[in-house]
Amino acid sequence: MRFTIGLQTALAGAALALLAAGAGFAQDGLPDIPERDEGEGPFERLILRGAYMIDGTGAPTQGPVDIVVENDRIAEIDVVGFPRLEIDPDDRPPLDGGREIDVSGMYLLPGFIDTHLHIHSEQTGQNVPPDYILKLWLAHGVTTGRTVSGSHGTPWEVDVAERLAANEITGPRIEVYPAFNAREAGSINTTEQARERIRRIQEMGATGVKFFGAPEEIMIAALDEAREIGLNSTMHHAQLAVKHANVLDTSGWGLRSMEHWYGLPEALFEDRTIQHYPDDYVYQNEQHRFGEAGRLWEQAARPGSDRWNEVMQTLLDRDFALSPTFTAYLTSRDFMRTSRAIWHEKYTMPELWEFYRPNRDAHGSYWFYWTLEDEIAWQENYRLWMAFINEYKNRGGKVSVGSDSGYIYNLYGFGYITEMHLLREAGFTPLEVIHAATMVGAQVIGIEDEVGTIRVGKKADFVVVEENPLANLHVLHGTGAIRLNDDNREVERVGGIRYTIKDGIVYDVPELLAGIRAMVRARKDEYGIPEGPMPIETVPAPNW
Repeated sequence: MRFTIGLQTALAGAALALLAAGAGFAQDGLPDIPERDEGEGPFERLILRGAYMIDGTGAPTQGPVDIVVENDRIAEIDVVGFPRLEIDPDDRPPLDGGREIDVSGMYLLPGFIDTHLHIHSEQTGQNVPPDYILKLWLAHGVTTGRTVSGSHGTPWEVDVAERLAANEITGPRIEVYPAFNAREAGSINTTEQARERIRRIQEMGATGVKFFGAPEEIMIAALDEAREIGLNSTMHHAQLAVKHANVLDTSGWGLRSMEHWYGLPEALFEDRTIQHYPDDYVYQNEQHRFGEAGRLWEQAARPGSDRWNEVMQTLLDRDFALSPTFTAYLTSRDFMRTSRAIWHEKYTMPELWEFYRPNRDAHGSYWFYWTLEDEIAWQENYRLWMAFINEYKNRGGKVSVGSDSGYIYNLYGFGYITEMHLLREAGFTPLEVIHAATMVGAQVIGIEDEVGTIRVGKKADFVVVEENPLANLHVLHGTGAIRLNDDNREVERVGGIRYTIKDGIVYDVPELLAGIRAMVRARKDEYGIPEGPMPIETVPAPNW
């Protein structure tokens, strides 16, 4: 027996057993999510004592501060002293019968905002439980996110969003952005059908819409209707439609933001109007698709050129937002490093690992024969792409943090922190990275009155970490960072978020991560998979 056959057979049997037992699925056949049994609170009064605060506005670290939370809102923010000096208890807000948590010397940030999420389940190709995904996000500080198209239809995602908002289940609150051309929409062939689809999306309870592409008159009508009724919008400019709808076109028609980067280099073309495709290129062959996508930015105008500046200034003038999702393609420039990331062994479900491995029938699993030439092309692609993103930020443009996790060895939660690292590589300072992950993300989604910064009256959403994230963003990963302890000469692992607080509910992140590891270990035990890294290649595995 080989690994692929053995695991797929086991997965199929497990799925049938779940269906037969009705376990993990709602009565209507859609996936269910267990009720929340994690977290403490909310409290009538909660005080976080002695933190160093990074408030998300771009201001430098302040503190020590005491933050008073009443139920799910920030009630007071008090600077209570100076670093390294004892704090006078008479200068601190009184407990008044509330609950207090000593976070002295820890760093406290606004809850993170992920502008590009997908929720999968046992009924999708990934075969993972939704609560596994939601808990990984929360364990990495994501308290708010935007789902941009889903696998189970808009009503299910809206129901999940309502349960998350009510804290009936564990996870971040989400804004739902269904795909304009989702299967539930049926055929959209006229401008009136386009307008009706937009109205229907809002009626179902979604707050935005995601486009992939459509004929010009359909896109124009849909975006006009979205603007008229106040529905937000974003787009993955699919390569099949980008010739007549690059980012200059769509932003001119009223699109508010874009995902990834497709549509941007095409707007920068100077000596062509269509991307170069080899003669044997087929879009559905994903190694063709992603291999040639990695050679796209080199076909665009050079940084600093007239065309470069013209496109950038036009987007800035339109207050257009970018969610680059650098981490979604990171494996393309270094397959070995990303596929062997330290967190895969304990946090990646075996079903998800099977989805990641080279597979012509799984999206983003395009490593059929990935070469060094492909990786070198992608490294240059990143250099030019990052230059545009960093300059866009420097000139006042909105750049948010979106992870698009669940594909291409990009694990939920961990991928969000990796996206922060890549923004840092692009030229953002650490404080600019935090600003993008909080205040800018809230602005892009349109919820800045509620979240994104630490201000009196806003939601009590916080990330608390024992190490200084501005000194080392690695400490935000669930696996933390390696450090030599010079007092005992031992190598230790430090960091990882200590608490994620959402709506005033305090989640102990080490406990949350332990529960996730247990979920993964239980699933591996079910399939007879031993300890150690999962294999990428097909290998003999008699017990699997």
